[in-house]
Amino acid sequence: MTQRVDLATVMDRLAIDELVTRYAVAVDDADRDGYLALFTPQGRVDHRGSGGVEGPAAEAADRLAQTARAFPVQQHLILNRLLRLQDLGGYPGDGAEVRADYLTTLRADSGGERVLGGRCAFALLRTDDGWRLTGVSTREKWRRDGGGEGVG
Repeated sequence: MTQRVDLATVMDRLAIDELVTRYAVAVDDADRDGYLALFTPQGRVDHRGSGGVEGPAAEAADRLAQTARAFPVQQHLILNRLLRLQDLGGYPGDGAEVRADYLTTLRADSGGERVLGGRCAFALLRTDDGWRLTGVSTREKWRRDGGGEGVG
């Protein structure tokens, strides 16, 4: 690889890392528009493995408001990110995949708290507007419910 290709790969990795972080922030803030801006128009989610919806990203975005009403305090941490850029014979392509673990804390107004852990898979595509998500799937591995009413 040339230094130019190495630099482009580093820039891609930084942009993808920021996109995944923006995903977590949009979910935490129940920011529907910000969430949808992270996806390609055909972007899809599959959150069935963690009790959610499967379908177009807009359906998941609509669910953000419901979750925010039940749990107004949310924090989604996306950790242990493993990124694989498409390799076109030593040059980066326009596709990427990220596998990461998540740790989510949800707190209800009643004081009840739910803590979840699992794994995310992100599929990404380089577009004219930068990297965007084409798909996100989650699989819950564990859950702890505790304290207060309204958690269950």
